[in-house]
Amino acid sequence: MKPLVRLASFLLLTLALPLHAAPGAHGPNGEHLDGPAAGVAVSDGRPRIEAFTELFELVAHLEQGALTAMINVYETNAPVDGAEVEVESDGLTSTAEFNATTGVYRFADPALLASISRPGKHSLAFTVTAGDEFDIVAGALDVADDSHAHASGGLRWWLLALGLVVVAVVVLFFLRRRPIGARVPGARR
Repeated sequence: MKPLVRLASFLLLTLALPLHAAPGAHGPNGEHLDGPAAGVAVSDGRPRIEAFTELFELVAHLEQGALTAMINVYETNAPVDGAEVEVESDGLTSTAEFNATTGVYRFADPALLASISRPGKHSLAFTVTAGDEFDIVAGALDVADDSHAHASGGLRWWLLALGLVVVAVVVLFFLRRRPIGARVPGARR
């Protein structure tokens, strides 16, 4: 029975582990694990952008009442603090306020927020000026329709539950195949 328990444990752990790196993910030495293209991801249900250029990388979230962004130097992953940051979308432009305590850039222009909060894909261009360094970091913000926002988050849990059911069925199948009485090597039936 021990090999069967080990197999079930292995399958359970395998189902629970993520098997790929998310866009913008970093390895143990700070190297980028994603490819050369910018990515769009959803992690905690908030609309999110992950984008980078040769100089900067940026992660931004659309939150209640603000668009927030964190910016790092692409090569070193060091935070970019106190830069002048502007965002443009559909002809609307907003300048960020920087919070030195949190390291977060915050855009609170009501017209911009109303525009990018509508369901759909929104192209955003962040202009970052940090000292002598200047770059435009572009990405797309995908805002889901509120009526369907919770459907995608539940899919992962359904897949995990389905995997656990499959493991339980396999374990029960093998346990039922075993004879009820204990076998003794060399004994006759």
